[in-house]
Amino acid sequence: MDEASYQSFEGFVVSSGDRLMRTAVLLTGNRHAAEDLLQGALERTYRRWEAERIIVPEAYVRRVMVNAASRWRRTRQIREEPLDAAVERVGVEGVPDLALRDQVLSALQELPRRQRAVVVLRYFDDLSEAAVAEILGCSVGSVKSHASRALARLRLSQHLGDVRIQSERRR
Repeated sequence: MDEASYQSFEGFVVSSGDRLMRTAVLLTGNRHAAEDLLQGALERTYRRWEAERIIVPEAYVRRVMVNAASRWRRTRQIREEPLDAAVERVGVEGVPDLALRDQVLSALQELPRRQRAVVVLRYFDDLSEAAVAEILGCSVGSVKSHASRALARLRLSQHLGDVRIQSERRR
C-alpha cells in the first residue's frame, strides 16, 4: 500500500472510530468483544482498501462487523459484563445515564441477531432503511419487518422496565 492510501485509511479510522466502536459495543454487548470485532473489521477493510476502492468505507466496515458478529454469536456464548463509563459519553448535561445504558444493552442482547443489527444500524447509527438494507444485504421491507418485531420485543422486555420505546411514525 502506498503512503497516500495509508494516510487516507488512517484518516478514515480517526474520523469514524468512535462511531464504529459504539456500533460494535451495541452489536456484541461488551467492550472487550467490541474492540476485537472492530479491530478485525478494520483489518479486513485495510487489506481491501486500495484494491477494491471502497466507495463508502463506514458502511463497508459496518457490514463486516454485522457479519462477523453473527458468526461470532453462533460459535461462542457472550459473557455479560458491565461496560465502563467511556463507552457512552453522551447524557443529560454531559453525564451518561449508566443504568439506562446497561438496561438497553441487556434488552438488545435478548433480540435475535438480525433484529439487533437492524435496531443498532437504524436507530443508534441513524441510518436510513435503504442503507441498512444495503449493509445487511436484504430488502427494505425486511428491514422494516425486523425493526417492527424488534421494537415490539423491546417494549415487552423486562430489562427496560419503565422506559418507553416508540416507533417512528412518518406521515
